[in-house]
Amino acid sequence: MVEVDLSQPPFTFLDDEGRERVRSGIDLAYFDRDEIILETGQPGEYVFLIHKGEVAELDTTLPAARQRIGHYTRGDLFGAISILNGKSRYRFRAEQESLCYLLPKALFLALCDDYPPFAEFFRQTLTHKARLLTEQRAEGGVTMAGFMLARVDECMREPLLVPAATTIGEAVATINERHADSLLVEGESGPGMVTKTDLLNALVLEERGRDSPLAGIGSAELITVSPGQYLFEALVIMTRHKVERVVVIEQRRPVGVVELTDVLSYFSSRSYVVSLQVEQANSLEALAAASRRTPELVKALMAQGVKLRFAMGLLAALNGRIMNKAWGFLIDEHYHRDSCLMVMGSEGRGEQILKTDQDNGLILADDLDWPDCGEQMQRLTETLIELGYPPCPGNIMVSNPEWVGTESQWRARIASWAGKRDGDSLMKLAIMLDSHAVAGNPALLDRVREELFERCSRDELLLSYFARTALRFSTPLTLFGSLKKPQHGIDIKKGGIFPIVHGVRTMALERRIRPTSTLERLDALAADGRLEASFAEDLGEALSLFTELRLKQQLAGLDGEAASRKPDRVVVQELSSLERDLLREALHIVKDFKQRLSHRFHLEYS
Repeated sequence: MVEVDLSQPPFTFLDDEGRERVRSGIDLAYFDRDEIILETGQPGEYVFLIHKGEVAELDTTLPAARQRIGHYTRGDLFGAISILNGKSRYRFRAEQESLCYLLPKALFLALCDDYPPFAEFFRQTLTHKARLLTEQRAEGGVTMAGFMLARVDECMREPLLVPAATTIGEAVATINERHADSLLVEGESGPGMVTKTDLLNALVLEERGRDSPLAGIGSAELITVSPGQYLFEALVIMTRHKVERVVVIEQRRPVGVVELTDVLSYFSSRSYVVSLQVEQANSLEALAAASRRTPELVKALMAQGVKLRFAMGLLAALNGRIMNKAWGFLIDEHYHRDSCLMVMGSEGRGEQILKTDQDNGLILADDLDWPDCGEQMQRLTETLIELGYPPCPGNIMVSNPEWVGTESQWRARIASWAGKRDGDSLMKLAIMLDSHAVAGNPALLDRVREELFERCSRDELLLSYFARTALRFSTPLTLFGSLKKPQHGIDIKKGGIFPIVHGVRTMALERRIRPTSTLERLDALAADGRLEASFAEDLGEALSLFTELRLKQQLAGLDGEAASRKPDRVVVQELSSLERDLLREALHIVKDFKQRLSHRFHLEYS
């Protein structure tokens, strides 16, 4: 019996008996340097698992200089597709002396029949393979099972049910007193839901008075679950309906409300103290204590295999609440309606997991008289630093007068930036395009961003200049399509994250897409027909993979590991076989996306 490590996918889809069959049925073969292991058109007879050495995958239909399309090293598999398809599409050649385990065709096909997940592994897209990596993250004995078996009634809040005659003023007071984000309103056909945003819109946009009743405000159609449903089902329902809360109904009566942040926090630690601490903080000291716990929450989320998109959503919501509460503690309520605090960059896109540099600005109503605004903004910046948000090296903060202005001043700045089209102006347009309101009146930001779309979305020359930045950094693939492997690592931010984020941002600007999240922009571009749905999904999964690899570096830095290494640097040699495979596929998707951008915005000749 041959001893072989079967602890990585796809062998993890086999049970102990299946892995024993592999060990009993495989053999070990030696291949000399430059020896052809599998030829183009040859029927597949074995699945090859590399024990030692390196193997190149060659497309013999291409010119010699471009034939090398893949690279395999210790722990990598090849040859399975050749068996499933009947013959090999490519040539596999040993690049150095190599030892490979040989899994015979008959045994491989028998395992595929007996273990469908094992077979499915070889037919999966990048999207499906990325899910495997997520599942692998569970550690310390904590698995998905605990969360999958948790019930809704373990994580629901008490419902706030008020009569239909309740006024807006009374509703706001109730929400603030109970540290809630929503309440239920009794109605003839059943309860409806009113959120903080609904109340704000009623007061500001609809200009209703504080004494107006709640009738007609909010949503009359509730998204509901039952107390006995699994918590995971509630999360799926929220995702499907794109809502952040569901109402728990028992015998036709509301008995609770489940919030998205509560579900994700519960998932992370079986207690949602972090989000509740933020909500219930009644001083800056209490808020700072809650804010310091977010790295702990991130580690727990990642350890238990939470999908990165949900983790980013949770942390974006928590960071938004922290900043909103800090604003509330520091800024007189008199100014709230006529000002808007916005965050930008990755925070504005909701894609920042660990706290990084501040990127924020302030929009003021044209007729607002705020004599000590500068002093207040300096204090806000200092407070955010105390809460764990470092100052921005580029000074893009509310303490800098250049990032504070009236609505008219912001419109004039956008017009100036769009007209200049130089590097600094394009960067500022990109920053504003990602801006998201976290406190004050979001309508001010909506009108400023509308000016940006109006000025830029139909300007082909500006869009061309704007898109060119996405091609600024090279994709870290060799001429032959394999991963570059410098000892200091590849820059995953420049080579992977930035081209996707900025390329999608450019397309969103052209199509006047309002959401700031890259993943939401991809969904909108697919719905708009600007990207194929499958390609948009692959781009999203590639971005999630890059972000996760970068996050692992950042978390290692927090723990004191690899302290000298830059968080954007990923050393390929330290990745697992599956991670290398995923990274290679993801970077090829980035390369394809950059070619599409180049064609769409006529960058081939620039």
